[in-house]
Parts: sequence; C-alpha cells; structure tokens
Amino acid sequence: MVDADQTFVIVGGGLAGAKAAETLRAEGFTGRVILICDERDHPYERPPLSKGYLLGKEERDSVFVHEPAWYARNDVELHLGQTVDAIDRTAKTVRFGDDGTLVHYDKLLLVTGSEPRRLDIPGTDLAGVHHLRRLAHAERLKHVLTALGRDNGHLVIAGAGWIGLEVAAAAREYGAEVTVVEPGPTPLHSVLGPELGELFAELHREHGVRFHFGARLTEITGQDGMVLAARTDDGEEHPAHDVLAAIGAAPRTGLAEAAGLTMVDRAQGGGIAVDEQLRTSDPDIYAAGDVAAFHHALFDTRLRVEHWANALNGGPAAARAMLGRELTYDRVPYFFSDQYDVGLEYSGWAPPGTYDQVVIRGDAGKREFIAFWVKEGRVLAGMNVNVWDVTDPIQQLIRTRTQVDSEALADPHVPLDSLVS
Repeated sequence: MVDADQTFVIVGGGLAGAKAAETLRAEGFTGRVILICDERDHPYERPPLSKGYLLGKEERDSVFVHEPAWYARNDVELHLGQTVDAIDRTAKTVRFGDDGTLVHYDKLLLVTGSEPRRLDIPGTDLAGVHHLRRLAHAERLKHVLTALGRDNGHLVIAGAGWIGLEVAAAAREYGAEVTVVEPGPTPLHSVLGPELGELFAELHREHGVRFHFGARLTEITGQDGMVLAARTDDGEEHPAHDVLAAIGAAPRTGLAEAAGLTMVDRAQGGGIAVDEQLRTSDPDIYAAGDVAAFHHALFDTRLRVEHWANALNGGPAAARAMLGRELTYDRVPYFFSDQYDVGLEYSGWAPPGTYDQVVIRGDAGKREFIAFWVKEGRVLAGMNVNVWDVTDPIQQLIRTRTQVDSEALADPHVPLDSLVS
C-alpha cells in the first residue's frame, strides 16, 4: 500500500526517469519523489543528439523532457551532477558517491541507461576521437562537423549502426568527407539483415559516404595530440581528422550487480532481469529503459531494448507498478531514424535467423515502401520507409500474430487494416 510518508527514489535522469517522476505525480502519489541524475543538464531526450540538434535544426532547449521549473513545481527533488555508488537493500538506502550521503527509499527505480562501447585500440586518447551519448558529446560533435565541412576534413566512423549512419548523414550535410568502417557485410546487418542493409549502403554512397566492410579499426594515428589516420585490420589506412566510435552501447549495470540483483548474461544481451511489471529480483526495486531485460511473451524471449520508445513507455510503466497497479509491460519495440531525405519507423523484433522471408510492399528503389519480416506467414517486424501513418496496423499485425498471405501483404492496394484478424 502506498501512502504519503513513502519515498520513491529514481536513479537515472534520462527520459525514462523523468517520465517516471511525471507519472508518479500524475497518478496521485503524494510522497517524496527523488530523481538523481549524474549529468548536470536537466533530463533530456537522446534522439535529437544524432538528428535535429546535431544538424542545427533544433534548439538546445527543445531536447529537455520538462522545463527546469517543472521539477520544483511538482515537488520532485532533482539532484543534478550526483552519482549513486551503492545500494543497501537491507537498510533500503542509496549512497551518493560524492559525499556518502544516505537516502532512504521505500521503492527504488533504476533507469541508469547505457554507455558507449569504447574502442580498445591505440590512439583513442587523441583529441579527435569522439563518442555520442550525452548532450555535451553532441555539442562538441556539432562544432567538429562544422569545422570538418568548412575545411573539407575527413571523419572516420567505426560502426554502421543507427548512430553511425545518422552521424554520417549529418556530416555529409555539413560537407565533411566520411568513411565508415564496419565489420559486418552491410550496414545494420544485425538489425535488418542483408536484404535491407544494402539499401542503406546505397543511400549513403549516393551522398558520398565511403564504406569499408569486413574490417575493424586497429589503430588511430596522430601527431601533437591530433588525429591523422585510422588503420584497419586488413592493412588499410584511412585519412582522418576526427574519429567517431559508434560500435554500440553497454547497459550500466554496475550498481545493480554490486547490490546482488539478478542479471542477464552478457551473451544474451545483458541487463537487469525484470518481470512483466519491470520488477527486479528485489520486490522493492524496479528497472526500466536501456538497462532492463524483460521477457516478452509475444516473441517468447527476453529483450533489452535501447530505443527512445522503450524509455518513453517503460518509465511510466515502472512508476505505475511501483504504485501497485497491475500491468504487463509488453510494448512492441519501436524506433525511428532520419537520414538525408529518408525517414523510417521500425516496429517489432526480427534479427537475422528468426524470419524466413522479407516481403516488400511499395517501391524499394524509390525508397517509398514497407518491409515485413515474416516467419511462417506471421509478421515479426515491419519497417515503413517514407510511408506514414501505418505504424498502428503494422503493430497490430505483429501483436495478433495474424497469418497473412504474402501476396496480399506485398500489394499496396490491399489496406493493411484489412489483413488484421
């Protein structure tokens, strides 16, 4: 039972944490809400960091989840620039890392997010080596891309995932020369498979991006602290003034691991194991967002989803669960991307090996189509590219596990709504 004397602590000041705090107040919780953020910026959304804000098309203030005054107005105790270095589950306290202050909790939510994976090669201490995860990273990278475009400079990007491709598109819009080094055979191979990965390779090649597939960076060379080139394991050397490491992210689970919470093996994606109510192995501790690995009944597997929509929806779901509401967190995974004049939305989960067919509806050559990843006639995932207002029926096809004729699925004249049983 929840009462006004209780204290709910949220560790992690990203979108999931801010929306959890908002939901607690919206649902009528009158106890203490403490939100602890290790950044000095107020909670913000991350998609603009590689999209509109990086391109200079969105103002800095537009990225914040709430205006700064919202937290005091809603009696949310916001601690910026503070870290938590320990959880005492017996005493039900968290300890601040800077001064050792102990804060009691009745319920605790961990939304500690993820951090960029680092290149473990010589030369990463040079000034021109970058990552993109935080607002400060995006601010720095925006200045870098402006200078590269002005001076016809070269950017080498390690990794052809979503962040790597979005930054490549931004860099080309600024006028920089771009080379992407990727160990896989196509961009986004682990997400989209070879069928659609090559489409994104062609999109970027048309805009002047050079790809080096089947290779990894082994060294970044420089002089006087500045980057000069990037070498790969097949002996190639690429001129570079700056290097972006975009090789993925790792869940920030150290705090949870030290507290003895049940974890998911790294080989299975890692993260904090949670149930359908986002509750950890400790009934008074919850986890959401990038760090939470939950069993998804629809796909019959445990998923850890790093995308914006999972933070947007997972934070509020965890907040409601902390309040004792009955719920099952089973949102269909969703993300979006913008690259040049191509916008897309992806719903579902269908890594290579899980599907037996890719069905295309529309014109992939013109990049106006919907792709469906299908197994035994059932849609596992769908991606609409420059086709809009179809996310709901795509997700309905996934959720209902409707068996669909592939010819009807491919026919643009057959309304998607009519295929949902």
